[in-house]
Amino acid sequence: MANLATNFLGISSPNPFWLASAPPTDKEYNVQRAFEQGWGGVVWKTLGEDPPVVNVNGPRYGAIYGPDRRLLGLNNIELITDRALDTNLEEIARVKRNWPDRAMIVSLMVPCEEAPWQKILALVEQTGADGVELNFGCPHGMSERGMGSAVGQVPEYIEMVARWCKQHSKLPVIVKLTPNITDVRFPARAARKGGADAVSLINTISSIVSIDLDNFAPTPTIDGKGSHGGYCGPAVKPIALNMVAEIARDPETAGLPISGIGGITTWRDAAEFIALGCGTVQVCTAAMTYGFKVVKEMTSGLSDWMDEKGYATIEDFRGRAAPNVTDWQYLNLNYVTKARIDQDKCISCGRCHIACEDTSHQAITNMVDGIRKFEVIDAECVGCNLCVDVCPVEDCITMERITGFDPRTKRPIPDEYANWTSHPNNPMAKERQQHAAEPVVLPDAAE
Repeated sequence: MANLATNFLGISSPNPFWLASAPPTDKEYNVQRAFEQGWGGVVWKTLGEDPPVVNVNGPRYGAIYGPDRRLLGLNNIELITDRALDTNLEEIARVKRNWPDRAMIVSLMVPCEEAPWQKILALVEQTGADGVELNFGCPHGMSERGMGSAVGQVPEYIEMVARWCKQHSKLPVIVKLTPNITDVRFPARAARKGGADAVSLINTISSIVSIDLDNFAPTPTIDGKGSHGGYCGPAVKPIALNMVAEIARDPETAGLPISGIGGITTWRDAAEFIALGCGTVQVCTAAMTYGFKVVKEMTSGLSDWMDEKGYATIEDFRGRAAPNVTDWQYLNLNYVTKARIDQDKCISCGRCHIACEDTSHQAITNMVDGIRKFEVIDAECVGCNLCVDVCPVEDCITMERITGFDPRTKRPIPDEYANWTSHPNNPMAKERQQHAAEPVVLPDAAE
């Protein structure tokens, strides 16, 4: 049976599934229940200075649903903990004493000045917590006060605060990054430069999920008004995976430990983040949707998959996908595929045909010899796989690589790898070829 135990920055936990800093980790009662269900660790909801912040006393969440009302995305306007600092610290210490085998990370957010950071770090150390996470990602409420993403969007501030924390604490320092930025590599580089031990990402995405068309205000609505909030849940997973991959393959941050966050709902989601290099994964929306017991499905599913693949530990597959993430310009242009429809599985719904006919390449029939039938026209198929994505029957349509000759281009398919950097249609490639062909003129020795 696979061993799911993790060691992240010297912090041990029985599995890589941690609850992210959020309402589920706001108090001892919640965290106790989470550990009883099997969560490997928690990041305690963000602590700040006293007096505590004040949250709204009305709706705090907005949602995006799928057709079956499955929650796809959750928007929240809640701030950091609104409980007294001493109360949180006492509960953190008690939970850590009672659950010494679980990871206890404390999320922090105080003004961007050295003294407040030094003060709160000393208090957290006394609890016996395993590490701290610097919340540089919250996009609402706190950012207007010069904290959260207001810090996370300025690499120089990230480096400065990370350095303060390393100077004033012996605890491992994790920097939580905001996705509300052009290029996530720059704040990650700053975190490393400041001495941070790891980064966690992504925090929530600044968003308005909907407008109430009766009162013409954003949801959630407070007394007829609404505000932008932080978006999370399954819908943000692709954004999170991309940002994790960018950090994992950046030469300046390669090897920097990462705790992955963003839409993790199943064991498969977790495995994908780990395959990109994450040492742990953090979960919020799935727990808020299905309860703490969801971790049992996550751990059992991941363990079963690892057994099936022959992976004894997380480290056996961690990071294996990162080398396969590349820039578009290096993709093999001589790799040619065509769609194939399994007629035995086809239910003749026609979605593949209409998607291809209306929006793509007119490469799928809807009638053959006067009979309703869906077949791929290889001479028109560009291998885009839109038909695979819209087909409601799993594995009914698959993509098959072809070699030798492409009936669409009516040209032979070269066997060798070739990409855009050397393609004849690339102006820069032509320019390089011209420069390479120009004779080298050596200066006259007499000049």
